[in-house]
Amino acid sequence: MSKIILSADRTCDIGAELQEKYSVNLISYSITLEDKKYLDSVDIFPDALYQAYKERGSLPQTSAINPSEYIDYFKPWVDEGYEVIHITLSSAVTSSYQSCLLAAAEFPGVYVIDSRNISSAIALLVMETGDRIAAGLPAKQIVEEVSALREKSHCSFVLETLDFMKAGGRCSGVAALAAGVLGLKVSIEVDNNTGELKAAKKYRGNMDKVLSQYVAEQFEKYPNIDGKRMYITHSGVSEERLAAVRKQVEETGLFKEIYVSRASCTISTHCGPGTLGVLFMEK
Repeated sequence: MSKIILSADRTCDIGAELQEKYSVNLISYSITLEDKKYLDSVDIFPDALYQAYKERGSLPQTSAINPSEYIDYFKPWVDEGYEVIHITLSSAVTSSYQSCLLAAAEFPGVYVIDSRNISSAIALLVMETGDRIAAGLPAKQIVEEVSALREKSHCSFVLETLDFMKAGGRCSGVAALAAGVLGLKVSIEVDNNTGELKAAKKYRGNMDKVLSQYVAEQFEKYPNIDGKRMYITHSGVSEERLAAVRKQVEETGLFKEIYVSRASCTISTHCGPGTLGVLFMEK
């Protein structure tokens, strides 16, 4: 069996249990908050970001991983004779993919996959990669097969507030104000051909009602769902709301494995608290 290291940007939001199960190595983005620099989900976590924004209006900034950081990250494995398959956050939302390519060019046997997605939709690809490593497939074949699955991995989510997107410059103040006044909740989808984020639909009503409608619509939208596994990923919601969504998913009978994951700082910085999405793959 080949010696292959499975690796990803921490923004895959795979969760600690599955990270261990699949032996996934993660590299963190940098988070700058009030002139201090942290590593995402290593020495700072989303609730601290929300608290700083709420109490002092301080907005964190995320920094892409640079080539030097990737080189330092890959080098010990390459020196030990390993091949590496690394899956990055979508190239449409970060320069990290290009940085990773530059780093990989310095080494033999380092393969980089642009997930063309975000959050746990990447984790689904990570697990597909892990399954193939466990089956003993060669790295090049794994990269080809997993790359072909990217258009099958779906990510969408509903924002409870547009405040963080507005503060981060990803949503105009007018749009945020209009949505707030009208009581609208906006859903975002990732285009898994380009990796770009786009507004998908605006819902009216309280968040619990909106999420119920959103979840039902997502599963109706795709007739060929892969029932192997799926994620419910959130940026901080109540246990009651999370349980209600999970119950709704379970009642569909579509999935063998349902995982719940909390989004990393890098993802949470832009979507803000209260966001929730369902992420799954087609066959």
